[in-house]
Formats: sequence, structure tokens, C-alpha cells
Amino acid sequence: MGRNISKKRNESMYKAILEIQTLEECLDFFEDLCAMTELRSMEQRFEVATMLKQEKVYTEIMKSTNASSATISRVNRMLNSGTGCLSDMIDRMKDRDIDKADKR
Repeated sequence: MGRNISKKRNESMYKAILEIQTLEECLDFFEDLCAMTELRSMEQRFEVATMLKQEKVYTEIMKSTNASSATISRVNRMLNSGTGCLSDMIDRMKDRDIDKADKR
């Protein structure tokens, strides 16, 4: 029940995110909405997830991102047991990068 309430309460924010049209607009939106520490934490977790998908080891990820082993473990757990969306987005971005490279 709590999950449904949360989704209804936050749905308008997610709809607003879908209205973002450029990278600059996206950066501005999140800068207005979040504290800089929140943004850096999300950016770090995304970088950790990307490196985990590349099968990098924890020590390499820690050095590259300054993430704690607890953060890396939490992100790894979400990649393996979460909704799968984060993993799908990383794969989608990788596929687009490959497509762009092929067109060059």
C-alpha cells in the first residue's frame, strides 16, 4: 500500500522529467531540484553501476569513483535484484554509443 501512495505522490515529478528535451535542460532541472551532494551521489552510483556492468572489480571501482565498498555492494545488489531498469538503461546507452561509432 505504501508503494502506491509513493508513486501517486511523485508521479508529477517523473512526468516532468519526461518533458526534459536537452542535456543542458536536464542538468539545470536536477540542479534546481537536488542538493549538489545528492546529485554527486546519484552520478557516483550510476558510474559504479556502469563499471559493474563492465565487470570491473571492486578495488578498481573504488579507486576510480571514490565509492565505498558498501555503496558498490548496494549498487551491485540493485543491478542483480532490482527492477532491471538501471541495467537496461546502461545497455541502451552502450548500444547507442556503438551505433554512433559504426556510423563514423
